[in-house]
Amino acid sequence: MIDSFGRRITYVRMSVTDRCDLRCRYCMAERMTFLPKSDVLNLEEIVELADIFIARGVKRIRLTGGEPLVRKGVDQLVSALGARIGGGLDELTMTTNGTQLAHHAQPLFDAGIRRINVSLDSRDPDRFRHITRRGDLIQVLDGIDAADESGIKIKINMVALRGLNDDEFAPMLRWCGSRGFDLTLIETMPLGEVEEDRTEHYLPLSEVRERLTRDFELVPSIARTGGPARYFEVEGLGVRLGLITPLTHNFCDGCNRIRVAATGTVYGCLGHEQKVELRDLLRGGGAVAVDRALGQLLAGKPKGHQFRIQEPKPAVARHMSVTGG
Repeated sequence: MIDSFGRRITYVRMSVTDRCDLRCRYCMAERMTFLPKSDVLNLEEIVELADIFIARGVKRIRLTGGEPLVRKGVDQLVSALGARIGGGLDELTMTTNGTQLAHHAQPLFDAGIRRINVSLDSRDPDRFRHITRRGDLIQVLDGIDAADESGIKIKINMVALRGLNDDEFAPMLRWCGSRGFDLTLIETMPLGEVEEDRTEHYLPLSEVRERLTRDFELVPSIARTGGPARYFEVEGLGVRLGLITPLTHNFCDGCNRIRVAATGTVYGCLGHEQKVELRDLLRGGGAVAVDRALGQLLAGKPKGHQFRIQEPKPAVARHMSVTGG
C-alpha cells in the first residue's frame, strides 16, 4: 500500500472497541456515549480485515481502543492474530491503560505479543485518579508487574499536562530506568470535546526536553519502532526517551500508518476526517470490495495533520477512543 506521496503503509493501528474503563480528562468527556455492539466489527471480521492488510504488505499491527482489554474475547483475538506472525506479519503489539493487564499479561505473551505500551500519566495515586477521573493506580502497577514478569517489553506512555503532572517527568524517567522500561512523552492532542479547556494544560515538549537536559544527558538515537516518536538514549539509565510532538514538530512526512476504528471505518490520518467505511463492504463484498476502498483511501490520504491547540474547537469532533489510540 503506497499513498499519493510515495509513503509505504506498513503499520496499521486497529481499534477493537471504543469503550474504556477510564475517562482521562484530555481524551474523553466524563459522560461518554459508546457505540452499540451491533456497529462494532466482530472478532472474526477483525481477523479477516487484518489478513487483507497483511496480504497488501502490512508488517505491524497494534491493537488499540478505547481500552482493548475490556473487549470480550480479546485473548482469542490476539491468539488468532498472533498466529500470523512469521506469515507476513512481523509484529503484533498493543496499547493499554493497564487496568486489566494483570489478568491478560500471560495470554498476551503466549499469543506472540512481545511489546506493549502502557498509558501512565502519574505515579501519584491521587493525581492518577484525578487525571483518569476514576483510575486505581495500584491496579495498573500490578498489571505492569504481571506483564514484566511474563516477559513482555514495556514502554510507558505519559501525556505531558501543565499543572497536573509537569513535576513528574524526571521521577518517571528515573523509575522507568530502574525497571528497564522506555518512556515516551506525548503532547496533548485536540481531538473530541472533553468538557475542559485543553490549552490550560498544554505543555510543549520542547520545554520538557529543556528541563530534562538539566538532569539527564539525552543522546539522539537512530532507534525507530514504526511510530512517530523521536528517541533519545538516556545516559546512565540504559533506557530510551521518546517524544511525540504533533503540535510543536509535525512528524507526518514519514507517516507509514493508517487507523481502523472498531466499526471498520479506516482513517488515513488521525487529524482529518478522510476515511472509507469497510464494515459493510467486508460483509457484502469481501476482500475485492475492501481492496478497492483501500485504494481510494490511499489516493486521498492527507499529507499531514494541522493540529492547533489554540483553536476554540478540536481539530476533529471524534474522540481518540473512536479513532483508535
